[in-house]
Amino acid sequence: MNKRLLSVLLVMVAVVTVLCRCNGSSEGKDLRGEGFVGSATCATCHKAIYDSYLSTAHNNTSRAASDSSVLGRFSSPGNNFGFLNGVNVVMEKRDSGLFQVAYLNGQFQEAHRFEIAIGSGRKAQTHVYFKGDQYYQLPVSYLVSAHDWANSPGFPASHPRFDRIVNTACFGCHTSKTVVRNIQEKGTGFTEHFEKGQVIYGIDCERCHGPAADHVSFHKENPGQKQGRFITRIDTLKNQQKLDMCAVCHSGLKPAIQSIFNFKPGSLLKDYYYPDFNRPKVSELDIHGTQYQLFSASQCFVQSKDMNCSSCHNPHATERTDLKVFSQRCMNCHKEADHTFCTNSTVPAATLKQNCIDCHMPSLPSRSITLLTNGQTKPTPDSIRTHLIGIYKPDVKGVVELVTGRTNGK
Repeated sequence: MNKRLLSVLLVMVAVVTVLCRCNGSSEGKDLRGEGFVGSATCATCHKAIYDSYLSTAHNNTSRAASDSSVLGRFSSPGNNFGFLNGVNVVMEKRDSGLFQVAYLNGQFQEAHRFEIAIGSGRKAQTHVYFKGDQYYQLPVSYLVSAHDWANSPGFPASHPRFDRIVNTACFGCHTSKTVVRNIQEKGTGFTEHFEKGQVIYGIDCERCHGPAADHVSFHKENPGQKQGRFITRIDTLKNQQKLDMCAVCHSGLKPAIQSIFNFKPGSLLKDYYYPDFNRPKVSELDIHGTQYQLFSASQCFVQSKDMNCSSCHNPHATERTDLKVFSQRCMNCHKEADHTFCTNSTVPAATLKQNCIDCHMPSLPSRSITLLTNGQTKPTPDSIRTHLIGIYKPDVKGVVELVTGRTNGK
């Protein structure tokens, strides 16, 4: 492993460890240190926004595993997943929690407790267990479209694998803080050792708005001051800074310079990830995780001076099923009056205004996120809406393909 990188990681962990031991959750303090207050505090003054945000995918991207948070059945016959080697993993509800239990010919092999549910449950949900001082992904996930348990993405169909380690590269975008006790060099890489249960679930207010302790203190003492003080005002950031706030998690996995838990609003992406010198063509990018690259290659973005993720998305509300809302935002630029409206003359303009999205940002199958359901021999891909805005048409197989803008990723 790069010695310099290791030394940086060790220093980071040492600082974080001191902060967390002094200000741990057992004392009611935020795991991130004195500058943070936790999202529940924001609800005092921003209750409507806070209540709306609770239902969003960002907030629910990770949760403590429980009867209410884990999707899928825990009673027969819908709680069993069979592997090719004859091992069955059974989802069992016990007095001490929810478990995935492996049996071979009816004989117990091993059992692991659901600790964390990863994913909002809109598309799929996978799960994590804790052993020793490390987190591991469980071999069986839940696929919403199939309403059934499925083999976890990238796992073998031949046997259940309980040894895939989950590290901060995963937690960095699915939690607001996961405490690492220390990092040890191991061969050409490193091993992270975690503090069990020291997690701030979901992507909370302060991941996007920055530490709010001073902001809260000031406005408690100055209730008449209506303009936000001692907090990053998103509308004052440069457009690239706004984009980077989303791209830190929506631009795919890349070698990290430092922990993205350190990322604050106004930070630049280039300070957190090494440059990608072998950038693939846009046509080769998978729709999962590379929303930033696909969006920034779109002509809508290229021809705009100030378009960013928030031009279309309200991060405080769940709008994903309301295509009319998104379509109306397209109308901010694509207007009949200035002849920039959709040129499809076979459909009435009033109808087009109800749904631009399915034509210009269709849902496509992911090549990287595929899950094998019970009894199937071919994995089912997760379907995700592409962020490469363009003109699409069905190809000869009935799969939509991009008609224009194919050279965007040259």
